[in-house]
Amino acid sequence: MALFEIEDLTFTYSGAERPALEHVSFSIEPGEFVVICGKSGCGKTTLLRHFKTVLTPYGRREGKIRFCGQELEQVPMREQAGGIGYVLQNPDNQIVTDKVWHELAFGLENLGCDRHTIRLRVAEMASFFGIQNWFYKNVEELSGGQKQLLNLAGVMAMQPKVLVLDEPTSQLDPIAAGDFLSTIRKINLDLGVTVILIEHRLEEVFPMADKVLVLEDGKRIFYDTPRNVGRALADNDLFLAMPTPVQIYNAAGQPGVCPLTVCEGRSWLEAYFSPQPEFSAEAVPEKTPKADVVVEAKELWFRYEKEGRDIVKDLSMQVHKGEFFCVLGGNGTGKSTAMKLLCGIHKPYRGKIRLGGRDIRKISSKELFHHFLGVLPQNPQTLFVGNTVEEDLHEMLTDCSREEKQRRLAVMDGVIEDTEIRHLLHMHPYDLSGGEQQRAALAKVLLLEPQILLLDEPTKGMDGFYKHKLAGIFSRLKERGITILMVSHDVEFCAAYADTCAMFFDGGIVTSCPAREFFTGNCFYTTMANRMARNLYPQAVTGKDVIDACRKNRRRDSTPE
Repeated sequence: MALFEIEDLTFTYSGAERPALEHVSFSIEPGEFVVICGKSGCGKTTLLRHFKTVLTPYGRREGKIRFCGQELEQVPMREQAGGIGYVLQNPDNQIVTDKVWHELAFGLENLGCDRHTIRLRVAEMASFFGIQNWFYKNVEELSGGQKQLLNLAGVMAMQPKVLVLDEPTSQLDPIAAGDFLSTIRKINLDLGVTVILIEHRLEEVFPMADKVLVLEDGKRIFYDTPRNVGRALADNDLFLAMPTPVQIYNAAGQPGVCPLTVCEGRSWLEAYFSPQPEFSAEAVPEKTPKADVVVEAKELWFRYEKEGRDIVKDLSMQVHKGEFFCVLGGNGTGKSTAMKLLCGIHKPYRGKIRLGGRDIRKISSKELFHHFLGVLPQNPQTLFVGNTVEEDLHEMLTDCSREEKQRRLAVMDGVIEDTEIRHLLHMHPYDLSGGEQQRAALAKVLLLEPQILLLDEPTKGMDGFYKHKLAGIFSRLKERGITILMVSHDVEFCAAYADTCAMFFDGGIVTSCPAREFFTGNCFYTTMANRMARNLYPQAVTGKDVIDACRKNRRRDSTPE
């Protein structure tokens, strides 16, 4: 008997003109690992929220959802709470207590478990997830990765039959995300727990999946094994979201079996392609020494509390006019704090910041954010103040003169087209998907017409298709001399489009160099393409690099199938 059966599910939000989900049908067997993917706004989160009655969105629904053969609405709430575990995208939205140990026990207390059972399960979960060292900490002291792991442990303490996760790694660095997903896979394999997962970064989860469900415009277009889905999407826009080995395999002529992992990809390359150690990828134009320095930090030190530890330590950096500068690093290293220093939200207790050649202390707030500095925070919801996206955009025009307002209305129309949010204008910002919120927030920032853009995780929650379009927006901004400084965990995006990349560690930048040099010199903070092809093509960084090399170095005895 299937664990979940979705039969002809159609759902329309209240007041919406078209369905968010349309005639979706599929089933999930016990113990399966199912990945759901698709463009932002295609209905992934809406579908996921139908797996638990208490989370079902408000609107008109048709079709049936069965859990263990029973209509989901008829399954008692207590049974749903214990049997269906749900982990949200933002870990802060799920944590409800102040201590780690209490968070682990909270769900069990609500289920009415006795004290002995609670102590036993909390101890078991703390041991299984390796969180004994921070068992008594305040949750506010935890990093993003630790908070997400705590949420998972708290859900697993209730011993669910199925684990439902909505982009759980979107705010984690690549290493923390890998560790988290490995834990999910261990739960699936060792405990037999069914996993249903939404994810935009498919490199890690695609090989883990038994089935992949692909949604487009609220409809199911594929539900099959990862290899079959990879082949089927070759001519679809969604193919840009596929893992790098799948993209390389399809573009290089498809000999052999489609690889899903770095290990399979290396074996496949070695079997069908010749080495070319002298391979040289398309060079990225270097900045001329004459380019003005528009963002400069010199020996910055900052701590949140007078007697607390330093979060930013001796930070020095320079970003040139028209440069796309990306800062990478682990969770909790101080990247976002450094960004808040550069935009004046926090003030360092030592060191200097210069923007456009001027000391930031001598620039008024009104001058700073008027055609000069634009800031996109890590949580885009902090920018929304209106009841609709359109209201939020027009809020940026409130202090303009009539002539200036007319000019900026024309600018707004172009920004709406660039960010592809015209169909979202009538919606409340909080009703948008994570990727749609990012685009709406970016549109609001771009209306400032800034000369310097500070972006904290702008690609979070975005599908591969729109990331490609976002890169085009950045390229056009650079052509106009606009400088972009971005904090990101998106290694693949930074490798493909950044001019300069820097590693942030322990409160400061430990290295800064051209993107290609940065990624070819790293083992873990590098792209899947580089890890896959470095034995044959050491200087290849992006999937395009590897594809170009493959087309030039196919072995004569290998032909496409």
